[in-house]
Amino acid sequence: MDLWTHPRLTAAVAGEDWAALLRTYRKLTGMSQTKLGELVGLVQPDVSDIERGHRRVTSVEVRQRIVSGLGIPPALLATIGERPEASPVPRLAPMGIAPDADLLARVTSAVDHAKRVDTATLDWLDRLLAEHRRAEDVIGSRPLIDVMHRQLRTVVDLHSGARGNLADRVVRLAAEHAQFLAWMAQDQADNATALAWYDRAHEWALEAGDAGMAATTLSMKAHMAWSGGRGTRCVRLAEAARWSVPGTSLGVQGMAAQMEARGHALNRDADASHRLLDEAQTLVSQASEHSDDEPPWMYFYDETWFALQRGMAEMHLGAWPTAIEHLTSGLTDLPDDYRRDKAWYRACLAHAAAGAAEAEQSLKVALQAIPDAAAVGRPHAWNELHVAAAALLRLKAPEGQHLVAALKAHD
Repeated sequence: MDLWTHPRLTAAVAGEDWAALLRTYRKLTGMSQTKLGELVGLVQPDVSDIERGHRRVTSVEVRQRIVSGLGIPPALLATIGERPEASPVPRLAPMGIAPDADLLARVTSAVDHAKRVDTATLDWLDRLLAEHRRAEDVIGSRPLIDVMHRQLRTVVDLHSGARGNLADRVVRLAAEHAQFLAWMAQDQADNATALAWYDRAHEWALEAGDAGMAATTLSMKAHMAWSGGRGTRCVRLAEAARWSVPGTSLGVQGMAAQMEARGHALNRDADASHRLLDEAQTLVSQASEHSDDEPPWMYFYDETWFALQRGMAEMHLGAWPTAIEHLTSGLTDLPDDYRRDKAWYRACLAHAAAGAAEAEQSLKVALQAIPDAAAVGRPHAWNELHVAAAALLRLKAPEGQHLVAALKAHD
C-alpha cells in the first residue's frame, strides 16, 4: 500500500496537524527523529517539540520543508489548498553539514568540562572568523565547510565557562559562525542545510541582542528566495530585515533595501525596484563614510559590490544594456583573487550579453568565467553559464555551440 494512502496521514495533512503528521510518518517508516529532521531541514529537538505540541508550525518556510522533505503528493496538498512550489527545498545534500542536534542545548545549558573564557580568546576567534570569511572569497566555500563546523563546536564549548558580557559575546560569535555556515551551504546549493543554519543564526543573534546579525539572516533568506525565483517571498523577508529588527547599521539596512529591490525586479516591478535601488545606493554611500559602525561581516559592502547587485536586478527587468554596464563596472573593480565572485558575476555578464544579442561578448566573458567556476566548485555560476549558452543557442549564434562544447569539456 502506498504510504500516503494511510488514513492517519491523509487526515493529518487535511487537518494541517503537523505534529500528528510527523509522529505518524515516523511510526509507519520506523524513522528516528534525527533522520526525519535531516529530511525536512530541522534539528532533532525541533522535531521533538513539534511532535509534542511544544512548537506550532506557523511558518510557510517550515511547512514547505516538511512538504518537500516528506514528498507529500500534490493531490493531498490540494485538500488544504497548498500549492506545490515550483522549486521545492531539496533534501540535505551529502556534502552539507546540518546543525547538530545538541548545539542548541549546549549553548543554553552547562557541559561537563567548562573551558575558561576570556576576552583575548574571543578576540582571537573573532579575527580567525574574519580571516576565514576572506579566505572563502578566494578559494570558495567547499574546502571550509568542515573546518568552520568544527570551529563552531569550539565556540559552543566555551559558553558554559563564560559569564555576563562574555557569555553574550560567545552566543554572538556562535550566531556569526552559523550565518557563515548557512552562506556556504547556500553557495553549494544545499538549501535545506542553509535554512537550518540561518534559523539557528537568527535565534542566537536575538539571544545575544545582535540586531545586525538578526537582520542579516533575514536578508540572506531573502537572497535564497531570490535565487529560487520567488520574488514576493524575497520582498517580504527583506522588508522584515529592514523593519522588524531596529537598531541596525546603515550597511545592514542597505543590504536589506537592495534585496527588496531585487525581489521587485523578479516580479517585473521596475518602479519599485529602481526606487529601492536608489535608496540602497544612498545607504551604501553613507555606510562607507562610517565604516567603523558596520559589523565585521559587512566588509564586502561597497560601491563595487552594489554595482554588481544592481546589474543583476536590471537583468530581471530585461534591461540588458544597463545590466551589462553595471556588471562590467563592478567586475572591473573586483579584486582578481576573488575567484568565486569573479566566476559568478562573469557568468551573469555572459547571460546579459546574450540577452542583448551580443553573442561574441557573451562567449568571451563566459570562457573567462569557466576556469574559476570549475576551480571553486560553485554550482550557481555553472548553472548561469548554461543559461547563457541556452540564450545563445536561441539566437542561433555559433558562439552557443562553442560555449556548450567548452562547458562539456569541464563537466
